[in-house]
Amino acid sequence: MIETLDLKQQIKFKTDTISREMLSDKPEMRVALMCLEPGQELKPHKAPMRLMMYCVEGKGTITVGDETVVADQKTAVLCDPMVLHGFAADQGERLVVMAIVTPAETEG
Repeated sequence: MIETLDLKQQIKFKTDTISREMLSDKPEMRVALMCLEPGQELKPHKAPMRLMMYCVEGKGTITVGDETVVADQKTAVLCDPMVLHGFAADQGERLVVMAIVTPAETEG
């Protein structure tokens, strides 16, 4: 069975906080959609997983480690485990980011 994610139906904004929708939550991969109004931010943080942040709509700044990139629609930014990462709708418009998270391989 094909699992389809209709992002247009999932995009919702909240004025007081970032809107977060978990689109898929499986051990092998989690997919979340975050919708930010202008001025909202997901502060940089670390996680023990591999991550891709994909800008679905709008424009904002994505931070990975000490670097930043101004991302707009169809920009994808990759992040290794335990590296600071976050994003902000700081370009004067709304920002929609899909985060795809997979477990980091552990060394045995």
